[in-house]
Amino acid sequence: MNLSDISHPNQLRDLSIVQLVHLAEQIREKHLETVAATGGHLGPGLGVVELTLALYKTLDFDRDRVLWDVGHQAYPHKMLTGRFQNFHTLRQKDGIAGYLKRCENPHDHWGAGHASTSISGAVGMALARDLQGLNRKIVAVIGDGALTGGMALEAINHAGHLPKTNLLVVLNDNEMSISENVGALAHYLNRLRMSPPVRFLKDNLENQIKSLPLVGPTISPEIERIKDSVKYLTVARSKAGVVFEELGYTYLGPIDGHNLGELLETFELAHSIDGPVFVHIITVKGKGYHLAELNRLKYHAQGTFDLATGKAPPAKKPTPPLYQSVFASTLIKLAEQNDKIVGITAAMPTGTGLDKFKERFPERFFDVGIAEQHAVTMAAGLAAEGMRPVTAIYSTFLQRAFDQIVHDVAIQNLPVFFCMDRAGVVGEDGPTHHGVFDMAYLRMVPNLVVMAPKNEAELQRMIVTGISHTTGPIAVRYPRGSGNGAALMAEGWEPIPVGKAEVLTSGEDLLIIAIGTMVGPSVQASSLLSEHGIKATVINARFVKPLDTELILPLARQIGRVITVEEGCRMGGFGSAVMEALADGGINIPVLRIGIDDQFVTHASRSQLLESLGLTPGGIARTILEAYEPRVLNSSAHSS
Repeated sequence: MNLSDISHPNQLRDLSIVQLVHLAEQIREKHLETVAATGGHLGPGLGVVELTLALYKTLDFDRDRVLWDVGHQAYPHKMLTGRFQNFHTLRQKDGIAGYLKRCENPHDHWGAGHASTSISGAVGMALARDLQGLNRKIVAVIGDGALTGGMALEAINHAGHLPKTNLLVVLNDNEMSISENVGALAHYLNRLRMSPPVRFLKDNLENQIKSLPLVGPTISPEIERIKDSVKYLTVARSKAGVVFEELGYTYLGPIDGHNLGELLETFELAHSIDGPVFVHIITVKGKGYHLAELNRLKYHAQGTFDLATGKAPPAKKPTPPLYQSVFASTLIKLAEQNDKIVGITAAMPTGTGLDKFKERFPERFFDVGIAEQHAVTMAAGLAAEGMRPVTAIYSTFLQRAFDQIVHDVAIQNLPVFFCMDRAGVVGEDGPTHHGVFDMAYLRMVPNLVVMAPKNEAELQRMIVTGISHTTGPIAVRYPRGSGNGAALMAEGWEPIPVGKAEVLTSGEDLLIIAIGTMVGPSVQASSLLSEHGIKATVINARFVKPLDTELILPLARQIGRVITVEEGCRMGGFGSAVMEALADGGINIPVLRIGIDDQFVTHASRSQLLESLGLTPGGIARTILEAYEPRVLNSSAHSS
């Protein structure tokens, strides 16, 4: 059978191992071909091809449920669930999403983009199944990286205390190697341990002990240990196995994640066991593409590239430095002068640029893994003892630590510096990764200062501002990728006075107040408006909180019409802050807020998304012209 013939996972149930091997080859070929053309996550999906085929062959997708953690490793899943023909549209506008979405396909049982959610979701589904008296298997597939997340550990702890709830947790462990001997031994011991005689002995030993004279219904701790020793004597378990057995799971593994026969037998065995089961599978990230196997970090996710060389196509023209590179280089220079500065990230050293900081100051760099909540509270502890913690976390992931920002940082008014990379729309990764809520969820927190630079040079000054601000917490948000190529400062950086904005253009018809990435487009939009005879004053707000009311309020009162522009959600965002300031100042004038409406933004390129959201110079000018006719503006009396 060819991959193009698969429209439903249940078609795998009648296939032989030879046929599955053939499908595995086709999946990898299509995976590589597509990601090379569109960009996307490469290594994760290549590593779980056999795991996916074997697991799906043992399930009935008309009733069973599979929850993939994060979802970036589920490209094989997409190809096996009726999306092969459209797989070439991966991560493209109006095409297949790069993560799983329940609304995209009935076999996407769990949508995700953040890590460590699958086991909690699976526990909920398993409990719902039992409460409704249904018969279905529930499987959570989670990677070893996501297993470090606190939520996953909480779910594992809970599920282990549900001995009558059938649940299968599959650990895709791609950080370890596995030899044939180890795999064969684990395979044999699992068969031995779960064989009928051993299972009978283990299940019946307790009743036999209770029937002994002088023992009765109560088993002492000593005799309990004798009963448990059956388990220990029948399997030479790994350290991980000991942990999960003690947590209440039946542990199977480690299993060779690329041996279809072994995987099939293990999954069939796992499905036959009552209660929570934990299957530990060893895979090779990037399996089948030698360059990805050799460099797992580089090929975790890729832009478009040449399959033969693994290299990205040459840039058509020089590009400005990335915001995260500017952030890192600036922070390193400041850290050379201040030994109190430490860098913290949550499994994103390369993405945030802190890998460069690590090279220069390894003893002052801390990667806590996928544990944003811990990162924030740990930063609070460092700040409490006089250090200057710089916590670099993507905007979308910082959402996960909101309580820690409030409870551990802001209430104690500790000088933690939050650097939020990937603020605004990020492109092809879609709704789980767009950082559009941070201005709204941070500006309402007391004691917290929130800033956003108009370009890379202003980011440099804001890094200095953040380090210099020692009276409480402060945050800066900046976008993914490159800026407008503003000249960077080599030295002599000065902090920006907290809460001070700047006027960029002057005009008497409109007051445009923009923040961050929307400052440049707003200035360009004012030029387009001038062609219609409309003159606008444009302010670079710099700070979401506190606002420069000394500058904004008199101009708003004088001009009489205000437009706010932000690359963030309109509800509760920057524009709302301006409206509140005007209301508090007793200024009752029209305010037009331009930003992202009450929606989850889909996936497409960043430029396509900004165009569709009306956040380009032309889009901003068009929105203003639709709201205010030029003749009304030109004839208005500015006496209000």
